[in-house]
Amino acid sequence: MSAKRAVVVGMARSGISSTKLLCRNGYEVVINDMKPSIDGLETALSDCTYINRLGADPADVTEGADLLVLSPVIPNFRPFAVQAAERGTDVTGELELGYRYTDKGAQLACISGTNGKTTSTTLLGEISKNAGRKTYVLGNIGIPFTEYAQEIKAGDSVVLEVAALQLESIKTFRANVAGMINISEDHINRFGSMEKYVAAKERLFENQTDEDFAVLNYDDPVVRAMARLTQATVVYFSQKEELQEGVFVRNDKIVYRHDGTETEIIDIHELIIPGRHNVENAMCCCAMAICMGIDMEVIRKTLRTFAGVEHRIEFVREYRGIQYYNDSKGTNPDSTIRAVEAMSRPTVLILGVGEYDKQSDFTPLFRAFGDTVKAVVASGINVPAIMAAANRTGFRNIVVENTSFEAMVRKATEMAQEGYSVLLSPAAASWGMFTDYEERGRVFKDIVNKL
Repeated sequence: MSAKRAVVVGMARSGISSTKLLCRNGYEVVINDMKPSIDGLETALSDCTYINRLGADPADVTEGADLLVLSPVIPNFRPFAVQAAERGTDVTGELELGYRYTDKGAQLACISGTNGKTTSTTLLGEISKNAGRKTYVLGNIGIPFTEYAQEIKAGDSVVLEVAALQLESIKTFRANVAGMINISEDHINRFGSMEKYVAAKERLFENQTDEDFAVLNYDDPVVRAMARLTQATVVYFSQKEELQEGVFVRNDKIVYRHDGTETEIIDIHELIIPGRHNVENAMCCCAMAICMGIDMEVIRKTLRTFAGVEHRIEFVREYRGIQYYNDSKGTNPDSTIRAVEAMSRPTVLILGVGEYDKQSDFTPLFRAFGDTVKAVVASGINVPAIMAAANRTGFRNIVVENTSFEAMVRKATEMAQEGYSVLLSPAAASWGMFTDYEERGRVFKDIVNKL
C-alpha cells in the first residue's frame, strides 16, 4: 500500500514543522509556497524526504492529496483549498495537525484575544514551570505546536498562544482551559468583516466539554457573550466589577472569589509589567492558573518577578535623557493604544513600518493620544490611512519618513526632547519590510543602541 500524500502550503515556521512531523509519520510530503526558493529551507528539512513544488500554483499540486495543511496566513476558503475539500481531501491547519499527534492526557491551556496574547502566554508558561510541571510554551508565540507535538506526554502542560488565523481551520482541537483576553478590530483584510473575525476567535470554545474551563473578560461585552458557546465551566475576570465568582480588582488588589470564599492574590502595584492592560493580562493568567490546579503561592511569586516579553513595551535604553521603548509587537491600533497608555512621559510615536495593509482604522488611536503623544513619525503602506486619521482628529505634528527605518528613528530622536520617550509601536504588521515583528524589533534595538 502506497504512503498517504500530504501537501503543505506555506513554508514559514509552521509549514516547516508540519512537514517534519508528517515525514516522521510516513507521509509522502509535497511542499509548496508562492516563493520559488526559500533561504535555509533545505537545511531546515535536511532530515526529511519531500517533493519540492515551490513556486507552483497550489491548485496544480493538491490533486490526489489525502491531507492538505495550510499556513495560517492562507484562508481555507481559497479556491484551491475548497476544491481539494470537495474532492475529499482533509484540509486543515498546523494547530489541528499538532493536536492530532499530542497525547490527550496532556493539559492544554490556550490563550487568545486581539491583544495581550504573547505576554499572557509567556506569563502563564512561567507560572506552570514554577509549579514544577513539564511545560511547553508554543503556538503563535513563535514555536509551532507541531514542533513538539509528539514529545508531549500525559501529565505535561501545554500553554498555547492561538490566533484567529489558526483557529479558523480546527476540527477536533480542544482546549482544556481556554482564555479570551479581549476583542478589537484586527485582520479585517483577511476575514472581510468584524463578525467573521470574531467567529474565528469563538472556535476556541466549540469542542470544550463540561470537564473544561473557559476564562473570559467580563469587561469586554463581545468576550463576555462567548459564555453561551461553551459547555465548559465559565470563570470571569474583571477590572471594573466586583464579581460574585471569579477574579476581580478591589482597592488595587487582585482577588479571587469562589463559593463565597475570597483569596487576595497580589497588589497590582507589585506587578513589574507596566500598564492597566497588563493588569488585565495578569488577571486572565491568575484565573487560568487556578483552573489548571496551580497553587496560589506559585501564582503570586511568579507575578511578582515576571518582567514581560521582548518586543512588548520593552525598555531599550536611555540616551541623552530620552527613553526608547520597543513595542514592535503592537501590530494593530488597539495594541498601540495600550502601549501609549503605559507611557509615563511625553512621547514621540513611530507608526507603520510595514508593507501589509490590514485595512485598519487609525482614528481611535489618534483620539487616544491625549497629552502623551507629542509627535508621530510614519512610514510604509499604511501612511495614507495614518494621515487620514491625523486629519480627522486635527493632529498636526506628524512626519512621513520613508527613506529608511534608521532615518525614522533619527527623526523621532530629533523631535523628542530631554525627558521624552520614543516609542516604536507601529499599529501595523511588519510583513513586506521585515520577516516578522521580532526582526523589526531587533533592528530597532540595534539602531537605538548605536545612536
